[in-house]
Amino acid sequence: MQPSRARYRVLAFTTILAIITYLDRVAISTAAPAVRAEMGLDAVQMGWVFSAFTWAYAAFEIPSGWMGDVMGPRKVLTRIVIWWSAFTAATGAAWNFASLLVARFLFGVGEAGAFPNTSRSFAKWFPVAERGAAHGWVFMGTRMGGAITPPIVVALMTAIGWRQTFYVFGVLGVIWAFFWWRWFRDEPSQHPEVNEAELALIRESAGHEPATSHAFRWSELLSANLLLVYGMYFTMGYTLYFNLTWLPTYLKDVRGFSLQQAGWLSGVVLFTGGVMTYVGGKLTDMLVKKYGLKVGRSMGVVTLPIAGLLLIGAAQTQSPMAAAILLAATLGVADLAVSSCWAICHDIGGRNAGIVTGAMNTWGNIGGALSPLVVGYAVGWWNSWTVPFYITAGIYVFGAVCTFFVDPRKRVNLAS
Repeated sequence: MQPSRARYRVLAFTTILAIITYLDRVAISTAAPAVRAEMGLDAVQMGWVFSAFTWAYAAFEIPSGWMGDVMGPRKVLTRIVIWWSAFTAATGAAWNFASLLVARFLFGVGEAGAFPNTSRSFAKWFPVAERGAAHGWVFMGTRMGGAITPPIVVALMTAIGWRQTFYVFGVLGVIWAFFWWRWFRDEPSQHPEVNEAELALIRESAGHEPATSHAFRWSELLSANLLLVYGMYFTMGYTLYFNLTWLPTYLKDVRGFSLQQAGWLSGVVLFTGGVMTYVGGKLTDMLVKKYGLKVGRSMGVVTLPIAGLLLIGAAQTQSPMAAAILLAATLGVADLAVSSCWAICHDIGGRNAGIVTGAMNTWGNIGGALSPLVVGYAVGWWNSWTVPFYITAGIYVFGAVCTFFVDPRKRVNLAS
């Protein structure tokens, strides 16, 4: 009997979700010039608007990941998506700095846990040999969502205004949640589309992990190995969020592109990251098969310093187009390591992958929250875009060092 392919429906659902998450996240960066003009916000205030989402997202990642381990991703993802869709729409109803800040903060509360719960579903539905590639697809979806958002937002803003654009985006998540709840099951054995051959493939590759207990020593979240994982992913979050927040403004105000050109170029940068995220997912699985977990999950040791050098080149070049190309190359090279970061959490976390991915993504989003603030204050205080670029290049090197010392073969100790 040939294995059924129901797990690829899970992958399709979660990839579409990843696209929606980044549509909703990145829309604010493309709308930022219009929002700032209407509300009279300066660069520092806009930096706080960008960061409000990520502070909330970081704070609620671990609880939402834990909920996925206990309640299952079917219930938790449905709740998450409906909540954040409501506050995506609420962004369009904001009337001043304070209301916009609150809307973005509550949006972050809602979206927290989306990727840990997606990752948790993979722990149940995918064999180990396919998890890197599955994460590659999902995180390609995030970058593709980010890539298509700027031109879509520009077109919608031109047609219906920035406020109505957020109302439209809010509806998309509700539609997804409806179909996810109807189709998905937390256990593949409970799904009518999964045959015995596919179930055996998943179980044989995954090994035996008891499903009845969710006990976990929370002190393990501070183990040395996981602290290195957090440092590694802090780098990924910090370096990504410039592209999700300030990039259109940088391309328009500093490099002289029009709003439409800045939107399209921002999309190209994120598209490049998306392609390389998928490539990195396939590559980490291939390297694990050939050289083992330690080597296969350590691509960031090489890719992150290269990304830092490319970013310095983008800061130094006098050519606007060369800067845009180098920024795309920077994100593309860095994103080769994204899928391996998430796969490491499965390697280390086992059946507690939801908690471990939530903890890792917390630190990624702390980095993401700090990044737009550093840019905002640098521009506000010193009128400098070069300083934050050099800081980011240094953080790439920091991430490479953390990745070098992470041991994905060392599992967290589970409570008996």
